[in-house]
Amino acid sequence: MRQSVRQRLTLRGVHVPVALLAGAGQARALADAAGQASGAIQTLCMAAMCLLMLLAHRRMAAASPAGSPPWRRAASQGLWLGWWFAWGWLCATFWWLYISMHVYGGMPGLLAAGAVAALAGALALYYAAACAVWMVLMRGLTGAALLVRGSFVFAALWTLAELMRGQWFTGFPWGAIGYAHVDSALQGYAPWVGVYGVGALAAAGAMALAALLFERASGRSRAGVALAFALVLSAPLAWQQLRGDWTQSAGQASVRLLQGNVAQDEKFIPGRGLDDALIWYGQRLQDNQASLVIAPETAIPLLPSSLPQGYWAQLAAHYAEHPDQLALVGMPMGSFQAGYSNALVSLGGAPMSAYRYNKHHLVPFGEFIPPLFRWFIDLMHIPLGDFQRGALHQPALAWNNQRLAPNICYEDLFGEELAASFVLTDAHHDTWGADQAPTALVNVSNIAWFGKTIAIDQHLNISRMRAIELQRPMLRATNTGATAIIDHQGRVQAQLARHTRGELMGQFDGRTGLTPYAWWAGHWGLKPLWAVCLCLCAWAWLTRGVKQRATAPVAP
Repeated sequence: MRQSVRQRLTLRGVHVPVALLAGAGQARALADAAGQASGAIQTLCMAAMCLLMLLAHRRMAAASPAGSPPWRRAASQGLWLGWWFAWGWLCATFWWLYISMHVYGGMPGLLAAGAVAALAGALALYYAAACAVWMVLMRGLTGAALLVRGSFVFAALWTLAELMRGQWFTGFPWGAIGYAHVDSALQGYAPWVGVYGVGALAAAGAMALAALLFERASGRSRAGVALAFALVLSAPLAWQQLRGDWTQSAGQASVRLLQGNVAQDEKFIPGRGLDDALIWYGQRLQDNQASLVIAPETAIPLLPSSLPQGYWAQLAAHYAEHPDQLALVGMPMGSFQAGYSNALVSLGGAPMSAYRYNKHHLVPFGEFIPPLFRWFIDLMHIPLGDFQRGALHQPALAWNNQRLAPNICYEDLFGEELAASFVLTDAHHDTWGADQAPTALVNVSNIAWFGKTIAIDQHLNISRMRAIELQRPMLRATNTGATAIIDHQGRVQAQLARHTRGELMGQFDGRTGLTPYAWWAGHWGLKPLWAVCLCLCAWAWLTRGVKQRATAPVAP
């Protein structure tokens, strides 16, 4: 009993701060103060947490006469460590939600901070459960067996937790560890397995690194793992040299991206931000000479029926007179009877009929009200907080030998949903050929809700990962940043200064063809990843006692 008390004190007194710091470091790996992602920092921070788990694993094995601690004790150790690590990571990743709720939503500061901490705590339960199951499945294993099996199983369990967070209860996958590798060697796997697959490789590498440092594996095992690391890191680079891109150029086009920098706390106030937005965007759209111009999410913050008389008619008349021009404008659409949507609508582009994209993946509390949470929304003062959901499969916009696929705000977090537009139609779910897939992605956002924070850089890196996965350029028009042109390899070609008013002129190269990820995620979503991870976990469960039975002494 005394030893158990000392273990608990050690865990709470030393391991918890280390787990919290490692989690915060992993958040920094997604985007540092300069906006750069770091796969190396992410791997090292996760390896630190894995070392804590291995330390607990060895201590419990030494305290158990049979060398295999009771499963409840193993599970509790993993649960505790995993939760603190994930809570520190998630709090440090999306702490800026506090600004949207308190500064712009008017919620009391303590309640807003508590809401962010509670959200992070709830999402951390997925990772806590993953670590708890890992500790149970690894009971009795040491050396090379723990190194190899532990790495594969940890990657599977961590990825399952990422998938649950990204898909269950509307999904909130912001800050998945794969985004830290948008510039690392592992990003070469993104066109094959997507961001979750990249995260699985990173998790396996972190556990293997921790086990190499901690476990007494044989020299042969260490050499084998080192060789495996070298192959994993070099394979995507070698493949790119041998094969090149999965996609081909569909031709270049010019684009003009607008960034109004309208103050969020004044955006919906008549005579102030609302008039400012109407005047500035109206003038830029009216005077446009570019072949394609894109304005950000809710650039025009009023329904068409609520606009000043003649406002929309004048814009429509301009583009009717200039059929070679196309404008995409973010604005709310609908009516009280039909419901409202967060939309992107077109002007011009004749002879094409008017195009409208309705946002599919809505933000909880900001764009729709979850059941039983009306009281929470009433504590904030956010206009237009209950939109209708658009269809998942909405056709791309055909224009000037390009096909533009819009997404709004944080919809670009859901790569599997963007991939669906590459292979399916909305009407009959018939398979499209690769030549009918979008040639470019368009993201319109308003990150002004989160102030001058790291959220802008995090979102930029998310868009970059989508461009790499699907090998399509991403055109980003935002209110305060990051307004940018990203090429099909995830490289930022041009970007406006943040929190300034301006226009970005540039060229983009549309692409045709499908990456492996676009093909399988477009057909089956993330089901293949679920299947692989669940099979690995089932294998680990079914074979968990083989080693112990094989080495147990035979009774005379």
